[in-house]
Amino acid sequence: MADRQDVSVMVPLDKVAEGEVERLLDAAFGPDRHGRTAYRIRAGMAWLPQLSFALLDDDGRLIGTLQSWPVALTQEDGSQSPLVMVGPVAVHPDAQGTGHGRALMDAVVAAARAQRSDPLMMIGDPEYYGRFWGFSADATSGWDAPGPFEPRRLLALSVDGRAIGGAGMLGPRVVVAA
Repeated sequence: MADRQDVSVMVPLDKVAEGEVERLLDAAFGPDRHGRTAYRIRAGMAWLPQLSFALLDDDGRLIGTLQSWPVALTQEDGSQSPLVMVGPVAVHPDAQGTGHGRALMDAVVAAARAQRSDPLMMIGDPEYYGRFWGFSADATSGWDAPGPFEPRRLLALSVDGRAIGGAGMLGPRVVVAA
């Protein structure tokens, strides 16, 4: 008999119960993850359904998630440059190293390009995210964050050719109702 091949299915993240997502994030990053700088940057924001994905194994078990968040770079004058924060990219420990994280990243970058979204940003390893998707710290040297971070890991990617850069503080995107 041939070896069984595992199959995963990508679905919109809003098709998965929030409790399942939280359990996966705890398994991947630990329950103390909420104090990280990335959580402070996106504090109080709801993730973007059109740029957030889940992976289910062939038994329907959640094995991976990727959330994207509306954030902004706030300049000294109070003006904001909108950004989309990518992450966390979470894969269940039992399924890590099998290409699931890469598949989630491929999906978000492709969707962002198709939607001509605001520039993407993340905190991650430039060697990995730069090599596969073109994320770079080249335009983020003037960016600050509400917590500790390594400047070389503060990455950005323009998905539509718009220039990225500027100086200011990363944080939740402020929406002003008309």
